[in-house]
Amino acid sequence: MSHFVYLVQCADGTLYTGYAKDVQQRVAVHNTSKGARYTRSRLPVVLLASWYFPTKSAALKREYQIKQLNRQQKLELSKSSVPFNIVAEQQ
Repeated sequence: MSHFVYLVQCADGTLYTGYAKDVQQRVAVHNTSKGARYTRSRLPVVLLASWYFPTKSAALKREYQIKQLNRQQKLELSKSSVPFNIVAEQQ
């Protein structure tokens, strides 16, 4: 089974981090106003990055870690080809 953490940018420029089994489907749900409450009033959202994890537990741990980062760190992470676990350990 696939487990992903994703980062989207909302129309107002804010960032949202979430967990999904199917990232493309989840982004589509966000854009139909049926996603997270946070994104409903900030449509459309655009996918900036996603990361695959072998287990749900690992994905949820990384989602929490990403949510602790500031905006600039999240943007840098989305542009980096370095796996998140390496970036997180350096912080």
